[in-house]
Amino acid sequence: MTATRPPKATRREWFGLAVIALPCLLYSMDLTVLNLATPHLSADLEPTSSQLLWIVDIYGFLLAGCLVTMGSLGDRIGRRKLLLIGAMAFGAASVLAAFSTSAAMLIAARAVLGIAAATLAPSTLSLIRNMFLDERERTFAIGVWIASFSAGGAIGPLVGGVLLTYFWWGSVFLIAVPIMALLLVLGPIYLPEYRDPEAGRLDIISAALSLVSVLAVIYGIKQAAEIGFNWVTLLSVATGVVFGAMFVRRQKVLREPLIDLELFRQPAFSAALAVNVIGFFVAFSAFLFIAQFLQLVLGLTPFEAGLWSVPSGLAFVAGSMLTPLLVKGRRPTSVMATGFLLAAAGFLVLTRAGELATLPTIIIGYTVFSLGLAPVFTLATDMMVGSVPPEKAGMASGIAETSSEFGGALGIALLGSLVTAIYRSRVNNAQLDGMPVEAVEMARNTLGSAVTAARQIPKENGDVLLMIAQDAFAGAVTWVFAVSAAFALLGALLTVLAIGRRHPGSRSSRARGHRTKWGKSGRNA
Repeated sequence: MTATRPPKATRREWFGLAVIALPCLLYSMDLTVLNLATPHLSADLEPTSSQLLWIVDIYGFLLAGCLVTMGSLGDRIGRRKLLLIGAMAFGAASVLAAFSTSAAMLIAARAVLGIAAATLAPSTLSLIRNMFLDERERTFAIGVWIASFSAGGAIGPLVGGVLLTYFWWGSVFLIAVPIMALLLVLGPIYLPEYRDPEAGRLDIISAALSLVSVLAVIYGIKQAAEIGFNWVTLLSVATGVVFGAMFVRRQKVLREPLIDLELFRQPAFSAALAVNVIGFFVAFSAFLFIAQFLQLVLGLTPFEAGLWSVPSGLAFVAGSMLTPLLVKGRRPTSVMATGFLLAAAGFLVLTRAGELATLPTIIIGYTVFSLGLAPVFTLATDMMVGSVPPEKAGMASGIAETSSEFGGALGIALLGSLVTAIYRSRVNNAQLDGMPVEAVEMARNTLGSAVTAARQIPKENGDVLLMIAQDAFAGAVTWVFAVSAAFALLGALLTVLAIGRRHPGSRSSRARGHRTKWGKSGRNA
């Protein structure tokens, strides 16, 4: 029996894709602009060091913890409905954050922003799965989706820098208001509604177990990146694992689970999930260390660092948009493996940064690995949402986004710990005789502390201390980029061995597999 060819997207779907890009831009912009505003809001609100950490981290914690729940909730109440609810909440919380009069108020606003943001990525990605049933069109649409995140990350520091030049720190949060207002107007016009007609009620206990599990693991990993692995961080991760095991056990006995464990028995889904984790493992840590290198070693301002990060953002956008052309006539796995190899080449260029310490070296390596990873993320995401039927797309989207957050946090923690260990070893082995003891102790903690210490002592000693710390940091990140290159090569190998052997050869075969295993699929407007 010949499989029916999936219908092509209409003009409404393509206009809807442009609407979907709006919250994706904002999603990543909100992650970047706060870094620029932190010194200004610190001077105004005078938060304690603990409060400042929560202002920065609470958004990401609750975002990661709520992704799975929000993805499954969208399957039940409707993806468009959840997206619009999240847009209203995000806009209102942005106003609250902008006009916060205390650190506690800003922390609460950032918490609501994190929960609201968790509705955006799963809802938009699952809507794409329903709007674009033709796989070539869906690959292009997912490329646009990922490019929107990249574009938001690139323009966030630029827009934030301009706003902070002319307005108060709260203005960076008000960027969200017109974007969300436009989404609320255009969403009901161009975005179709879709829900799983057979989905049951959301299991609150499963949602709570999922939240605690993800929060505990992410918190432990992030703390390990800041203070190293100790009994507190290990206990946090262990607690998350225990709650995760309780969550999985509960899903096995529920008639309507929050996550259908059958998803992980789909070879294409589970293999693409692993590849996605590896990709974000190397990407997030590189983003962090390059930003530090540009500012603390090369001496650029945050705005200048953001400006010089634009080429990598544009490369990411270009790689995402070109992916549908790259897979035309080629197996997706070969394109992904090639992307990992290109990323490894970019990381190898970055290993020269410690020796050359030049801006062009950093920008070239940054741009090359971004160009290589873009097709990896696009196709891995496409495989994850494409290997399940439309009615399971919200669930799959939530899992995909959670894997991205987990991979990124794990990379920052493990590779960050490696940077810290090498940096401290190099500083301890340096000749620091005659330096003030307090300044040396500060310098041994982090490069940022070394910069502060160098400003507090006589210029001659300060210049020497700063040079030693910068060389130590450059040497440390050189090792991290070498490790990242090795993980990129591992990603290429895993893509070929795990996905290449399991991923079905034809798109029509996947469509037939969906109808036999999961039931009839299609678009529900």
